Amino acid sequence: MFKNHEVTLRAIAKDLKKDESQALVIGVGQGTDGPVLLDNPLPVKAANALAASLQVLGITGAADEVRRLPGVPEVGAQVLVLTGVGRLTGNQTSEEALRRAAGSAVRQLAGVESVAVALPTTTVGQAAAVAEGAALGAYTYSGLRTAEAAAKANVGSVTIFTPAADDPALAPALKRAAIVAKAVNATRSLVNEPPSHLYPETFAEAAKDLAKGLPVKVTVLDEKRLERDGYGGILGVGQGSSRPPRMVKVEYAPTRAKVKLALVGKGITFDSGGISLKPAGSMMTMKCDMAGAAAVLNALLAVAELGLPVRLTAWLCLAENMPSATATRPSDVLTMFGGKTVEVLNTDAEGRLVMADGLAAASAELPDAILDVATLTGAQMVALGKRVSAVMGDDGVSAAVKAAADRAGELFWPMPLPEELRPTLDSPVADLANIGEKMGGMMTAAVFLNEFVGENKDGSKIPWAHLDIAGPAFNEGSAFGYTPKQATGVAVRTLVSYVEDVLVRTA
Repeated sequence: MFKNHEVTLRAIAKDLKKDESQALVIGVGQGTDGPVLLDNPLPVKAANALAASLQVLGITGAADEVRRLPGVPEVGAQVLVLTGVGRLTGNQTSEEALRRAAGSAVRQLAGVESVAVALPTTTVGQAAAVAEGAALGAYTYSGLRTAEAAAKANVGSVTIFTPAADDPALAPALKRAAIVAKAVNATRSLVNEPPSHLYPETFAEAAKDLAKGLPVKVTVLDEKRLERDGYGGILGVGQGSSRPPRMVKVEYAPTRAKVKLALVGKGITFDSGGISLKPAGSMMTMKCDMAGAAAVLNALLAVAELGLPVRLTAWLCLAENMPSATATRPSDVLTMFGGKTVEVLNTDAEGRLVMADGLAAASAELPDAILDVATLTGAQMVALGKRVSAVMGDDGVSAAVKAAADRAGELFWPMPLPEELRPTLDSPVADLANIGEKMGGMMTAAVFLNEFVGENKDGSKIPWAHLDIAGPAFNEGSAFGYTPKQATGVAVRTLVSYVEDVLVRTA
């Protein structure tokens, strides 16, 4: 369906002139007294002259500021590139600031084939952050453009100049950075596909294609199987479309698995709102309503490629929400997987219906924990804006997701599940309704999902967290850092980090 660009990553500790990269990237930060040239491999005389000229050149060191200057012969590169890392704290930069600075530089250097990045990296973690940022910044979606209109070629090769190059731990760290960045970029490409090309059937085919060569099993449940097995939520949402729904189950089950986890992703390939039709202006980005499914799919594939000893299953709940004579109507009642009934009061609250099926199906296999990811509510953006995702659910799982997100460099914030919201979902004709209290709608949606998280054999609830990525999944503004316009691939890095953290805790 699409071909993702992958950047080659390597690291060196000396002999930068022999690297033959076309551009050399060094960092500038915002100090208390003005711009500060960060540690770099330039000759002392050249570095001092450049540092003294920063203000005259109008360089501030602000994040996303990227300036090109003539190369310095002593280091070999044809172009010297200054990338801003933002405000410095005691002349120090965080791993995320380095990740963003490297990503911003590589993103803005499209058309340059090879780049050396010499940001201050004394540790393996810092060097890996730079590598990951560079690989994320090298992404562009141009799958449907003609040759004449195609964008400039992305950077193809990145050399990380770091004293940590000789550390034996760096090679696996660079491999991880490349795998995770590939997963994020594949998620971006899936989300960027137009709904004319990506719909439940073709999404299922894309999942098979992406999984090729990896030790995973992909099972596709078509509309007949969904009806036979009782997936009333997915069927109800998808019945208004000429393109029938799918449930895709992706399983990674290594023999040495230490823990069993499940991921559930919302995969509405286009959301018109159904009979409860959205305003026209609210539909233009609704191809992104399958970003949760794309994220859990590619996070699982990254975990498989990394060979982590965890049994991981992803459930992709795929449907197209369209209005037609066969569409679900307000006041219809659906019977979900597992038997619970739901009165549909608003057909534009469809994501929670497909997710309910996925959560119930995942629960039936009794995993140690379930994470679900969805572009679920516009209320998420009202609460947290367009760059901060929400996490809700059981306190322990939510805290672990927040910690994993912090480590990965993604912005998540924990939100509560107030008890008083559950009665607002009561229905006079079914077990519950699909909408309730309008104020705090993001939390009401999570309270609805909570009803479909199952129990262990001892009667205890399966640990669960819900990730609402409605705003951060799709960047309608300008590119920033390593984040492009349109699809961002948010949550993939958090999910991979969460799995890694679970393995550390259970070791």
